[in-house]
Amino acid sequence: MKNLFVVLGLAALLGNTASGPPHELPATTAVTSADLLFRNPDLPIDQRVEDLVGRLTLPEKVSQMLNASPAIDRLGIPAYNWWNEALHGVARTSMKTTVFPQAIGMAATFDEEAMLRMATITSDEARAVHHEYARRGERGIYQGLTFWTPNINIFRDPRWGRGQETYGEDPYLTGQLGAALVKGFQGDDPKYLKITACAKHFAVHSGPEPSRHEFNAVISDFDLWDTYLPAFRDLIVDAKVASVMCAYNAYAGQPCCGSDKLMNEILYNKWKFKGYVTSDCDGINDFWQHHKTDPDAATAAANAVMHGTDLECGTGKGFTYKSLLESVQRGLITEQQIDVSVKRLYKIRFQLGMFDPVEKVKYAQIPLSVVESAPHQAHALKMAQESIVLLKNDNNTLPLRKDLKKIVVLGPNADNETAQLGNYNGFPTNNVTPLEGIRAKVGANAQVTYLQGVDYASNIVYEPFDLNKSLVYEGQPGFKAEYFRGTNLEGPPVATRQEAGLDRYLANVKMELVPGLPSENVSARYRTTYTPTKSEEIALQITGDDGYRLFVDNKLVLDNWKGRGVSTNQHTLQVEAGKKLDLRLEYLQTDRRTILKFTGAHVIPMNAANIRAQVQDADAVVFVGGISPRLEGEEMKVNVEGFSGGDRTSIALPKVQTELLKVLHATGKPVVFVMMTGSAIGCPWEAANVPAIVNSWYGGQATGTALADVLFGDYNPAGRLPVTFYSSESQLPPFDNYDMAGRTYRYFQGTPLFPFGHGLSYTTFKYSKLKVKSTAQTGKPVRVNVRVANTGTRAGDEVVQLYVRHPDAQGRVALHALAGFRRVSLKPGEKKTVEFTLTPRQLSVLDDKAHRATQAGRVQLFVGGGQPLSQAVANGSVLQADVKLTGSSVAIE
Repeated sequence: MKNLFVVLGLAALLGNTASGPPHELPATTAVTSADLLFRNPDLPIDQRVEDLVGRLTLPEKVSQMLNASPAIDRLGIPAYNWWNEALHGVARTSMKTTVFPQAIGMAATFDEEAMLRMATITSDEARAVHHEYARRGERGIYQGLTFWTPNINIFRDPRWGRGQETYGEDPYLTGQLGAALVKGFQGDDPKYLKITACAKHFAVHSGPEPSRHEFNAVISDFDLWDTYLPAFRDLIVDAKVASVMCAYNAYAGQPCCGSDKLMNEILYNKWKFKGYVTSDCDGINDFWQHHKTDPDAATAAANAVMHGTDLECGTGKGFTYKSLLESVQRGLITEQQIDVSVKRLYKIRFQLGMFDPVEKVKYAQIPLSVVESAPHQAHALKMAQESIVLLKNDNNTLPLRKDLKKIVVLGPNADNETAQLGNYNGFPTNNVTPLEGIRAKVGANAQVTYLQGVDYASNIVYEPFDLNKSLVYEGQPGFKAEYFRGTNLEGPPVATRQEAGLDRYLANVKMELVPGLPSENVSARYRTTYTPTKSEEIALQITGDDGYRLFVDNKLVLDNWKGRGVSTNQHTLQVEAGKKLDLRLEYLQTDRRTILKFTGAHVIPMNAANIRAQVQDADAVVFVGGISPRLEGEEMKVNVEGFSGGDRTSIALPKVQTELLKVLHATGKPVVFVMMTGSAIGCPWEAANVPAIVNSWYGGQATGTALADVLFGDYNPAGRLPVTFYSSESQLPPFDNYDMAGRTYRYFQGTPLFPFGHGLSYTTFKYSKLKVKSTAQTGKPVRVNVRVANTGTRAGDEVVQLYVRHPDAQGRVALHALAGFRRVSLKPGEKKTVEFTLTPRQLSVLDDKAHRATQAGRVQLFVGGGQPLSQAVANGSVLQADVKLTGSSVAIE
């Protein structure tokens, strides 16, 4: 029997090409054997899980609680890596996939149906990509079916670098869009999951990034239940998300993955969560290395498991869960307690159909041809169009005419295909920049002149050139490359060869740097020479994951040897024509993916006179600026004013961009400012002086096409801000203060630059006939109807927004809160009636003990195209109705 298991395991690893996409254990005639109950697809999943886990030894069980779970050959169970990403399309795979707008951009669509469609497309591509890898016998990182998205943390402060990964600052919008994603990911089959979604990071997590491994968030129970938990409840209780990722930071003095309140009391006891929980990567190490709540690894491991953290994600820093054997030996935890987690993990794998014949799992039959198919690319364009927010449009500056003779396009994001992909992204075949989109839109009839003008935060422009074509070593083009086992360039090289250039992306550790050398715990040395053809200042630019250092003429000029994760750095130097430079680049890679890119750029200072000369005969000027995922993100390593460790120290548009916009504005030409960003930008000068401002976020692969459609009127914008745009960070409390007082539109009492929910259109809308009963019973739903009409001359979408206010509530309460939204399309003159049903939960408030209840009293309802700001209510663009709730207080779970 043992030999049979081994044969089955090899068959699973090699794949079963005759029957379509392989599963972990292909069907055999042995499925009816009493010894192989876990292989019988007709048995209940729980029974199969019990049978399989009952066969495992304690060391085997522990091994299955690591994200890189090794094979168990004696049972024919192949390796599985739980770590995969799909924030806005299948990410980090070596295959080309469809890339949608960054999460914050998708939130700006205020479109649940579009989000559901995006998630369905992404899960189709995820299934197809997974099974293609399985056919090849590859089961590494970014190749599985368990995806660690969405990020439903509340974007409470625009300085947080990872806020771009969220659906904004509002709990209701976040919960609704997150639930739509879960539905599209996990599918509708009664037995099988399509792929798994993951609600992260649980909970009370939104920066600062540099201190996240030791930060302790201290908040009131009111803020916990009013702001930080509602979206998690929507996904866990209502949408039945299959997994949860607990956060790095501590909450109330305990690491989130070991929190009595978050994990035991709320997640498992109150919400009855039935899926699996993973730590954030290296998060369990924080228990004993940074939070110092546990004395050693064995204690930390036991603590995390007993709080329900089933899986540890680890990287090069190692796995704390490997100490679970010691934990059992010391009596810190029992094997039976470990069994609980192992069973949860295997139940997920069974629910994904990994142990069943292909013909029984409809999702396993999705062909590779769906990836980047025409309908998928069309939806990426639709979501990019829907995400664009028209912030300002004085004197109908937009849309631009297509018969303009000359258009000048400037800015650091005008032709930057990397920035528009955001982070946690895939790589598409077609990736259209704003410059490309504008040129394609106007065709040969208009002259489109491109000048970058400035970099993000510097008046120096780095104009790329193909440095690799100019490199020579000992008469051969490119680099002499030496590859070593281990990360310290020690011992004889495994391989020595000539590399024509360096632009490498390997998605996982099973891919080889050179034949016989998998890209894990390796290092390399690259030697070459560069002889400039002219005297100038240049920049030598390196992007790498993980460590790297650069020597010029044997002098160390750039040192990121201790870096981990993706970073980009550069060294500028003055070169002389004909004077040869000796270059040596050293690189190390620990695990995950391998990225190494070596490029060059000409250093060009901004020339205001030249820019004015180019603009003087232009009919329109489009400046595409903002920031980029290089400047805001996760543990970024940048040395730019206003940015630190992935977070921002200032929310202001970098000064150099404002200075250039002032130059452009002074020419008297119509200027359009296009912001590309993952967060709110403070731009008070631009808001006061530039006639047209557009926010296109990081719009994904169709950024340029969608933007051109909006700029020239082929698409009528209707995106809405999912975050408040403040004038500056001076309007905000300290970043590390998690109290919600003074934050987000729900508690901010100042005047925003642009409010949450704001967005203009090329047409006009009118609201009428708001209908709602004047009285309602506590604990019962309330129906709301409103008519919206397109009173303009263009077809367009309107985002109908419903807000609730409790003017007579005792104690702390939001100023008002979003409780419904609907994106509707209307032709000129067309009218539609939009209906909302407010649930008792949406009509409830929290008492002084943070218990939720629907209480008797007055509730104000506001419906319109934006928030119930006083001016909007006064001019009738937002309608108001009062409802009196009667009856006893009704508790809401």
